Amino acid sequence: MRIKRGVTTHAKHQKIRKATKGMTRGNRSSIKRGKQAITKSLQYAYRDRRNRKRTFRELWNARINAAARLNGTTYSRLINGLKKANISLDRKVLAELAVNEPKAFETVVKAAKLAK
Repeated sequence: MRIKRGVTTHAKHQKIRKATKGMTRGNRSSIKRGKQAITKSLQYAYRDRRNRKRTFRELWNARINAAARLNGTTYSRLINGLKKANISLDRKVLAELAVNEPKAFETVVKAAKLAK
């Protein structure tokens, strides 16, 4: 007795169609192109999850530098002073302080300046 694969194939195709929802015409209607589009999109997603960390760190560094310069120092001098003063605040927290709590950031800068 032969085995008919229509149900399995249909289910696979439906899975691809569901994943390509919102894509352009060719990627949505063609199973082969849809599969390629899904593969590529997953590659981009994997890569960009890592790149997001990079871009946020760039943003934090820029904010810290801008706030440090308003307080009479530079980014590199501030980070060096923090390490010498044994103050372990990460860049995300420093950027948050710089934007939302300028007085607290100013205190951190003074502590870093004294450590030199």
